[in-house]
Amino acid sequence: MSDTIRIGTVNRNTTETQIALTLTVDGQGTYNVSTGIRFFDHMLELFTRHGGFDLDLKVTGDLDVDQHHTVEDTGIALGEAFLEALGDKKGIMRAGYFVMPMDETLAVAAVDLSGRTAYAVETEVDVPIVGDLQTELVTDFFEGFARGAKCNVHVKTMYGRSNHHKIEAIFKAFARAMRGACSRDERMKEMLPSTKGLL
Repeated sequence: MSDTIRIGTVNRNTTETQIALTLTVDGQGTYNVSTGIRFFDHMLELFTRHGGFDLDLKVTGDLDVDQHHTVEDTGIALGEAFLEALGDKKGIMRAGYFVMPMDETLAVAAVDLSGRTAYAVETEVDVPIVGDLQTELVTDFFEGFARGAKCNVHVKTMYGRSNHHKIEAIFKAFARAMRGACSRDERMKEMLPSTKGLL
């Protein structure tokens, strides 16, 4: 893989959501995010900062119906942007793993940009809403991302007290796992990180 800047652009328009997204994988952690759900915005902002990505994202969704479409479709679009930006995936690390503490909370994340969709999410959140986000939708976001990026995503809160911290630690761990998976492998610059010949 050359040293060119890797960028993915997605415009996703359905009867439920309108999404305009530009992602720079090799960024500086800058963001301009608006989904209409402030706590979700906050999670995407810290994902961007901790991943070292740049993200410009505008989502208009049917929030008068529910938050589900907005959150899931954002995950799909963000995953699709990574898929586009990484191209043939030659020269990348492919897999990433991170353990993230946040005060009393500990979360882990593992990703594999394998071309196969799978996800497992355990948040250990025990309230229906944090901030203005319906907490059950955290799983929907990661499911959507795994579908869009065609990758494996595993995130888990190991323990913690604050529900806010549990969700935030997961997003930070995920960001740093993705940062590792997307990083360039200097020893295998033009090689695909697979024996199959295709990811």
